[in-house]
Amino acid sequence: MKVMTEYNKWLESAKDKEVLEELVAIKDDDAEIADRFYRPLAFGTGGLRGVIGAGTNRMNIYTVGRATTGLAEYMLKSGTVKKVAIAYDSRIKSQEFAFRAADILSAKGIEVYIFSELMPTPVLSYTVRKLGAGAGIVITASHNPKEYNGYKVYNEHGCQITDKAAAEILSEIEKADYFTEAKADKEKIHILGDDILNDFLKAIQQYRLNDCVNDSGIKIVYTPLHGTGNKPVRKLLAYMGVNVVVVKEQEEPDGNFTTCPYPNPEEKAAMSLAIACAEKENADLVMATDPDADRIGIAVKDGENGYKLLSGNETGGIIADYMLSQKTKRCELGARPTLIKTIVTTDMAFGIAKEYGAEVKEVLTGFKYIGEELDRTENFIMGFEESYGYLVGRHARDKDAVSAAMMIVEAVAYYKKQGRTLLGVLKELYKKYGYYKNELISVKYEGQQGMATMKEITDNIRNNPLSEIDSEKVEFTDFSVGVNGLPKSNVIRFRNDDIRVIVRPSGTEPKLKIYYQVKGTSEQDAELKLDRVKEYCSQTIFNI
Repeated sequence: MKVMTEYNKWLESAKDKEVLEELVAIKDDDAEIADRFYRPLAFGTGGLRGVIGAGTNRMNIYTVGRATTGLAEYMLKSGTVKKVAIAYDSRIKSQEFAFRAADILSAKGIEVYIFSELMPTPVLSYTVRKLGAGAGIVITASHNPKEYNGYKVYNEHGCQITDKAAAEILSEIEKADYFTEAKADKEKIHILGDDILNDFLKAIQQYRLNDCVNDSGIKIVYTPLHGTGNKPVRKLLAYMGVNVVVVKEQEEPDGNFTTCPYPNPEEKAAMSLAIACAEKENADLVMATDPDADRIGIAVKDGENGYKLLSGNETGGIIADYMLSQKTKRCELGARPTLIKTIVTTDMAFGIAKEYGAEVKEVLTGFKYIGEELDRTENFIMGFEESYGYLVGRHARDKDAVSAAMMIVEAVAYYKKQGRTLLGVLKELYKKYGYYKNELISVKYEGQQGMATMKEITDNIRNNPLSEIDSEKVEFTDFSVGVNGLPKSNVIRFRNDDIRVIVRPSGTEPKLKIYYQVKGTSEQDAELKLDRVKEYCSQTIFNI
């Protein structure tokens, strides 16, 4: 792409006032023009995601429109049902992008069902299935900073699209113009209200295992982090009879995320207001959902008048053990009960599953792979990933913070009536299966050279694999050639019984992600081992 040619085309063709103002403002900044126009915003299995602004490498009504034109052409040619469900979160321009997509789809003769208000991603996944739609769109950048927005595409199963579908949609996008006018057919645009949300909440309640909440006396502090979770999570907790306190400062939608610039429940800073509220209220549990309510983070009492944030791996292990134990107790476990997890998620899942005679299926990173595997799994218990994503039940094919909140709250109530806490349960799991310590390190590679630099690093690791880490022999696995029937993926793994190191470039951000896992005999032993492994890898292969 010739940068200045494309820039001048946008100057001549763009009609959106904000886009034009940005283009004029950068007219003398060659570096800024190059960054905005050196490529189209990448479209893949995660759809689009980028900084909001003017240019081909930014999120704006023109990049959203072009992507939607490509999706529409793909649907018209592929024979899928000509019906699309659309949801959006609280981010800047989310509603505008959503209705822009609706207009373009309707102009192509496709029926559109779009929510009247912001709605969680898992509700969209459910809606696609409920309506029998051929595709779904969610306008969200999940837990990214406020500058970002995104465009996620779902298939007829309610899963994020596969590599094959993404490639075919991209082929149609590349033929589309950014500035093609589309005359909406308003009769084909249908507005969705609360009926779908209420059906969604009814659907997930069928997966409850114990009616133990009402008389447990638990108190919960919850924050939606200015996002979509406020209404559905509070409705659900009301059905369950939970005493919930909502963090007022973070209750209302706010695309600027004023109180939490990085609205990620994995981050302590995002949870700080909720924890302060919990200390004041003497709450048993703190919960936070990210802006599109597909991820959930929790904090529990630490026994010393404070609260401890649990990792995604720890929360997933607790939920899995609770569900398997309760189904066993109720004689409802059935044949071949199965947990599905990603390859970067804690291996403690294998020990937990074995205890109850269950199986573990491993898939590549990305919840769409869990969703796909679910359809091949008869007795699905739950799916989870280390990045705070969980799915309880078969109602959706993406991670769902709402159903996870239900199961977490139920577990807290159940254990409290036994005089136990989630932290105590976690310590029991570590004592039984080994102390697993996990850490993710993300190294950013910004700008035009970022992708090339990441490729150089991963190629070097792949071509010169380690045979040992911290004086322990490790097995090398290159997922780019296809492993155990999994799709080929740019992922590298070193593993033995006590050490696991996985390297993969992010699919949505300019980051190289390094996943460390060690298993120790105690917390101290695991921490020391993790430090040694990180130091060894840093010096031998990463140079960071």
